[in-house]
Amino acid sequence: MGANFSGLFIIDCLSSVSSSSSSSPSLGDLPESCVASIIGYLDPPEICKLARLNRAFRGASSADFVWESKLPPNYQVLVDKILPSVPENLGKRDIYSRLCRANTLEGGTKKVWLDKSTGGVCMAISSKGLHITGIDDRRYWNHIPTDESRFRSVAYLQQTWWFEVNGEVEFPFPPGSYSIFSRLQLGRACKRFGRRIINSENVHGWDIKPVRFQLWTSDGQYATSQCTLKEPGKWFHYHMGDFNVDDSGSSTKIKLSMTQIDCTHTKGGLCLDSVVIYPSEFRERLKHKGFLKC
Repeated sequence: MGANFSGLFIIDCLSSVSSSSSSSPSLGDLPESCVASIIGYLDPPEICKLARLNRAFRGASSADFVWESKLPPNYQVLVDKILPSVPENLGKRDIYSRLCRANTLEGGTKKVWLDKSTGGVCMAISSKGLHITGIDDRRYWNHIPTDESRFRSVAYLQQTWWFEVNGEVEFPFPPGSYSIFSRLQLGRACKRFGRRIINSENVHGWDIKPVRFQLWTSDGQYATSQCTLKEPGKWFHYHMGDFNVDDSGSSTKIKLSMTQIDCTHTKGGLCLDSVVIYPSEFRERLKHKGFLKC
């Protein structure tokens, strides 16, 4: 979007500079305020790249009004919620940078961050932040360490008759449309001699009946979907449903569940990493990368 506009704007600015100078104008001659007006139409990664061009672009890329336009409308609420201590005079660019980090909440069971390209709010809830039926009985479930999770561990189901996972989160999401996904994998991954090996010995029962996903919000929204788990050895994002936020002044409370409770057969060999909440446009990203199911 910004490319055509900024190109025309640069020409106008250079024209105004050349009218008052006998030498040929260059990008370094652009006034910093003019540069700031240009780069305000660009995405954050593009702004950071242009900051390397020269002093004018570097200074303009730090302008508060440039970065405030990239922050969520309720960014101050987010800062108070997820950043423990922020200096009062911290610039908007630094606030954006800190919010883009994976900030932990509730004892490390949740992570919240801004997408670096769009400024959209993202959240992940670890398996330890979910209520898993039977998690305390090691005959059925175990928490296993892995570097394939942003939380460094996943819940592994060996075998059960009753698969039920519930979760709840309350957070001041900015206005917009959001999608919730469950990140699951059939089979257990390990490394042997530097190679990724999948143990799918315990994988069974998921092709008989689909898993049912549900979500409810505090303002009455409801969504449900179901999907058959398949393709062992690959992490997939199973789409649980969508919800919308209209009011940035209040928190949205979400309850979610995934179940497969047909007791006519057992199921097992499943790794549960997390539940993630992304802006809905991320579905296309996941689909393009081959990570999306249902």
